[in-house]
Amino acid sequence: MGKVRVANFTVSIDGFSSGLDQRMDEPFGDNSEGLHAWYESAMEERDSGRGGPGADQLRRFHDRAGATIMGRNMFSPHRGPWADESWTGWWGDNPPYHHDTFVLTHHDRPSVTMEGGTTFHFTSEPIDVVLDRAKAAAGDQDIIIGGGASTVRQYLLAGLIDELDLGVSPILIGQGERLLTDDVAAALREFRVVKSYPIGNATFYNLSRS
Repeated sequence: MGKVRVANFTVSIDGFSSGLDQRMDEPFGDNSEGLHAWYESAMEERDSGRGGPGADQLRRFHDRAGATIMGRNMFSPHRGPWADESWTGWWGDNPPYHHDTFVLTHHDRPSVTMEGGTTFHFTSEPIDVVLDRAKAAAGDQDIIIGGGASTVRQYLLAGLIDELDLGVSPILIGQGERLLTDDVAAALREFRVVKSYPIGNATFYNLSRS
């Protein structure tokens, strides 16, 4: 059976994964500029063919991934009931997941199948039930807990995550969606840091449950 892991999740020095007022022109909210600057460095490294920790990190996101779970805030800038069902994510017609992707939301809607094999399933079921569905879809491959902070926090506090790749970018956001709350810090005591490595301007930490 595959692992349940968080891959490529990035926070600011003060522990936020997004700022206030996430919106169409600022998907990660206020004061979040530079949060994912490491990603551009990793893309350049991968596309150049020279390899390195950035290219390895991007590959790690997809290695053995058979299903993804994400929160509504990661899928969409819209809140509350769906005004319509035309929004199908930030990623265009061919999202990067290429497998069943479960979107946690209080407002269910029919599943949407995209190009490249991605199917978004919208569900208000409990997180453990959604994880069981994702495991069934993934078979012997891994399940990625994609974010945002609330989704990762729920699965961490429930003891359902096996591995966590956490990137820390050298910015301060101040307010917004925070991953590194006191209860999460306590939950992370069950993990050990396997390795740390720089990618661009961020430092990544690979954590595994002890």
